[in-house]
Amino acid sequence: MQTSPRPHLNRLLEAVSKMSALRTAVVHPVGKSSLSGVVEAANEGLIEPILIGPQIRINTAASDAGLDISHFRIIDTEYSHASAKVAVEMARDGKVSAIMKGKIHTDELMSAVVSREGELRTGRRMSHVFAFDVPTYPRPLFITDAAINIAPDLETKADIIRNVIDLTHILGIETPRIAILSAVETVTSKIESTLHAAALCKMADRGQIKGGLLDGPLAFDNAVSEESVKIKGIKSDVAGKAEVLVVPDIEAGNMLAKQLEYLAKAEGAGIVLGAKVPVVLPSRADDAVSRLAACALAVMLNSRK
Repeated sequence: MQTSPRPHLNRLLEAVSKMSALRTAVVHPVGKSSLSGVVEAANEGLIEPILIGPQIRINTAASDAGLDISHFRIIDTEYSHASAKVAVEMARDGKVSAIMKGKIHTDELMSAVVSREGELRTGRRMSHVFAFDVPTYPRPLFITDAAINIAPDLETKADIIRNVIDLTHILGIETPRIAILSAVETVTSKIESTLHAAALCKMADRGQIKGGLLDGPLAFDNAVSEESVKIKGIKSDVAGKAEVLVVPDIEAGNMLAKQLEYLAKAEGAGIVLGAKVPVVLPSRADDAVSRLAACALAVMLNSRK
């Protein structure tokens, strides 16, 4: 199994190394990066891909990239939205156990996944999680939601937290420390995210959210820096050592995730939770380790059904 200097992602890859490959519908893999990631994940025994998209374009992309896909099944579709529809139908009918994004916009893919006709909804709101390995941080770091829910309300944030708690439990973190982020660490009616944070913490106190240790509102520095916590005199079992960062909205989450990736040399794996099957959402800029780790997350999730 290919590894990198990233200890947390390495442990994830090692944990799934002896598990069965996950039959995965790959939606519209008509680009070099999306197709190469699929081939590498298949070669590592993580997925058994079924490629869904225009067969001519898929074969052309494989030829241009020097990839051998002769042993993969291809389902020929004309357009990207048709590719997404077929993938969702296969997941609904139990023909695949995961869906993976190819060269298709996230909005277009998720529109098919969340559709009532697709029947992949559960009682939870779907949400996205980045599992990050940050070289300057001593523990794994999960950021949610940076890709699906644009401006989540209180109930949506509660489901976002429940989803990430389930994921961390599967990954062996028994009681994840969850920081609910805002711009400040005090509650004020002028900043709605601080009110949400306070309410979510009280929901946890009342047993409406279980399995994690919540605190918030916390500014980013208070969530990850023990030195900052000491300076500000914050009393908290979460502050300074959070494993999960719950962002106020998609803009904050997207910027935070990309800042970690591009300025802190973090490597992350992205996946959608809350559907009946895991949905792997690799970015076009992801390197091989990130793509493999995202597939490994899907394998882990499927193994605990």
